[in-house]
Amino acid sequence: MSRVPLNLPPLSELPVHRIDIVETTGSTNADLLARHAAGEDIRGTVLLAEHQSAGRGRHGRSWSAPPRSQITLSIGVDAEGVAADGWGWLPLLTGIALVDAVRESTGIEAGVKWPNDVLVGTGKLAGILAEVAAPDPVIVVGLGLNVALTAEEAPDPRATSLQMLGATMLDRDALAGAILRELTTRIERWQAAKGPDPALVADYRQRSLTLGSQVRALMPGDREITGIATDIDTLGRLSIDTGTGVTTVSAGDITHLRPAG
Repeated sequence: MSRVPLNLPPLSELPVHRIDIVETTGSTNADLLARHAAGEDIRGTVLLAEHQSAGRGRHGRSWSAPPRSQITLSIGVDAEGVAADGWGWLPLLTGIALVDAVRESTGIEAGVKWPNDVLVGTGKLAGILAEVAAPDPVIVVGLGLNVALTAEEAPDPRATSLQMLGATMLDRDALAGAILRELTTRIERWQAAKGPDPALVADYRQRSLTLGSQVRALMPGDREITGIATDIDTLGRLSIDTGTGVTTVSAGDITHLRPAG
């Protein structure tokens, strides 16, 4: 299947410091982290790949798709001045930015599943992974959005794509531009507020597919927490009402979050 390569607008038209596009790589997140470790200033740098051979999700889960069927990118984010307990909001605000960019560009209404997925119905449209470029307060946020992926090409039966959802606008250049504009705006507000401000928390609650639903949190050691997801707190943690009390879990605590039953 022939797919058009990325050809983004000039850097002067996009709200980032640098954009690099590579034909193929293992992982854009891993590449930016390596560049940081080698001494490069990656703050505001965006790396896109037409194909990832070793894309990663949370807990090292692998993800791969045919070349040019996705928008796969990572961005280096300056977290200087933001307390570490506010860093958990970066993948959450990235989900909001993706939902808003997809709606603006295609009219498709998606939602965010805590902590790092964008869904339409039960289909996974996009995934997000944030990693700290220790020891510095720099965070690499990566995302993969399924654009022209077909059902036959999907690496997971739960995956969906804009094409599979019937979107008529599949211009990856326009989509990538919309994502970068939404994402950088959200990041700048987070940096200015030194964490999540009330508007960000409210926006997440509005776009959440998790809040109000019955969930099952799978924890290390085969432990489970089942109940209704009731809220997201200022640290980005999920509150679950088990019926006998409210338990708060962070993204780093859980192995999976699934619908109960």
